[in-house]
Amino acid sequence: MPGTKERVPAVEGWFTTGPEPRLIGSKCSACGTFFFPKRTGYCNNPDCGSNDIADTELSNRGRVWSYTENHYAPPPPFVAAQPFVPYAIAAVELEAEKLVILGQVVGNWHAGDLQVGQELTLVIDTLYEDDEKEYLIYKWSP
Repeated sequence: MPGTKERVPAVEGWFTTGPEPRLIGSKCSACGTFFFPKRTGYCNNPDCGSNDIADTELSNRGRVWSYTENHYAPPPPFVAAQPFVPYAIAAVELEAEKLVILGQVVGNWHAGDLQVGQELTLVIDTLYEDDEKEYLIYKWSP
């Protein structure tokens, strides 16, 4: 289709982009500990030490564990909207894994709109665009 940009992850291998996006993490086969972003090598659980780590899709829903408002544009090489607009950041505890994942909250949601325990869902959104591509990132949506 003319004029359509290729949509690519801003960070390769961190999430899927299907109709129900998922974060891609890892799970230790020995002790069941989950990690995000995904890892290889050995389990970070100090009681384990196994090197049997497998990629796994994580839950796409969770509850707000903590939140804040970002009032400053991130420094390069990170890309921020121009002009910069403050946005909410939520630490979300995934339902099944009990793993806390930090991420931006979509749209015009601000910290004052969030509350601990509120359910959020993983979505994919545009981080930025160039002449050829639209770069995608995961975010949380109430």
